[in-house]
Amino acid sequence: MGRGKDLNSTCSSASTTDSIDRTQKSVCPELGSKDHASSKASLWSSFLTSTLTIFEHHKEPSVSEKKTFHSRQNVWTTIRKVMTSGSMRRLQERILGSHRSGVYSSGGDIWLLGVCHKISQDQAPDDVTSNGAAGFELDFSSRILITYRKGFNVIQDSKYTSDVNWGCMLRSSQMLVAQALLFHRLGRSWRKTSRKPLDKEYVEILHLFGDSEKSAFSIHNILQAGRAYDLAAGSWVGPYAMCRSWETLVRLKRETPNLQDQQLPMAIYIVSGDEDGERGGAPVLYIDDASRHCFEFSKGQLDWTPILLLVPLVLGLEKINSRYILSLKTTFTFPQSLGILGGKPSVSTYIVGVQDENAFYLDPHEVQQVVNIDKDDLDADTSSYHCNVIRHIPLESMDPSLAIGFYCRDKDDFDDFCYRASKLADESDGAPLFTVAETHSTNSGRHGHALDNCSRLVEDDSDGVVHMPKEEEEAHEDDWQFL
Repeated sequence: MGRGKDLNSTCSSASTTDSIDRTQKSVCPELGSKDHASSKASLWSSFLTSTLTIFEHHKEPSVSEKKTFHSRQNVWTTIRKVMTSGSMRRLQERILGSHRSGVYSSGGDIWLLGVCHKISQDQAPDDVTSNGAAGFELDFSSRILITYRKGFNVIQDSKYTSDVNWGCMLRSSQMLVAQALLFHRLGRSWRKTSRKPLDKEYVEILHLFGDSEKSAFSIHNILQAGRAYDLAAGSWVGPYAMCRSWETLVRLKRETPNLQDQQLPMAIYIVSGDEDGERGGAPVLYIDDASRHCFEFSKGQLDWTPILLLVPLVLGLEKINSRYILSLKTTFTFPQSLGILGGKPSVSTYIVGVQDENAFYLDPHEVQQVVNIDKDDLDADTSSYHCNVIRHIPLESMDPSLAIGFYCRDKDDFDDFCYRASKLADESDGAPLFTVAETHSTNSGRHGHALDNCSRLVEDDSDGVVHMPKEEEEAHEDDWQFL
């Protein structure tokens, strides 16, 4: 099975991770020497603290002062809103730097899209010189960041020339698909560099996500493909509709029979529950469906192709059910991991890693001027597609509506993924994110797994379908209730 059944992916070290190029440009650049940054950070923190203290510790005005105070209060309220706004928060993050965010305080391992970065427990919170932390920062900053843009051509028949305040889910989905293309074309070990000329494959990927109809995976084309799922400029969209829109878009962009010339050279499979998830319950990945998607994508030329798996989920009502958190964390240890489209309610981000109880994410809410990179421009400025600021949120604060992504390069990689996914479902204590089954056969039910060497499962040679012992089938009848 290619990777075999070892669930422990290799952790990064000095011998396998490139050193950080501290001269690189970024949308969130570093500030130079650590001492200089620390001094500025201290001054900035003192300023913010003293400024906000003014708002928190004013004395109650006397009757004679109330009229004067009332007129001033509106001014202070306005100032305070500015000081605590998202833009001010991002400015503070730039000045304080990622090493002030508490990322390294626990010393726990960081899993970033299937790669483990060891963080020393003896490392000081503001020391980012160790190989583990440096490797993680370079890996994180090498992920493609796609944010709000302004100044692009009007979207179809709308008036919009910017996606500010409504396009975060679209941008998050672009980031996930961009990582799949990076892994497919350049491999998981690829890291950004300031050296020119740039990798041609990397530049071609960025071109696909430009903000014009000429770019295959632009916000313009995603909205056009998603009309059947109520995608419209100016409106927010959920993860399920977003995944289906990508499925439609990829089908529309298959312009050549040559697989390697496809703009997204992989099949796409939306893993959903019965009848496209409308009945709820845990989604089921059917292996015969995945095989069919690959066969149809290759137009009958191949039995298997690279495949992008998208799993839209609703893991609770107003907040995520804590039963699912451990399983969500574990998906980041899969070598096939592409992260999660998720975030806080109505605030979509692209979650790329976990450490302890926190999730690391790329934030699409930074507003930048439109940039359309030509696919042959190997000297292009790509700094707006990367960020060094490391943001994180508690896993328990995530919106329960999300979608998980996975990329499988070939059949062996897919088999390895199915093994890991089946094992994760078996260990979920009755609350799996999704399950794996061989076929839609009624004999296999919803409990069939690809994990053919697990003692819980038996194979009936008469039909080749994996079955669960009958007594366990009955005991698990209620496992698939929608939460």
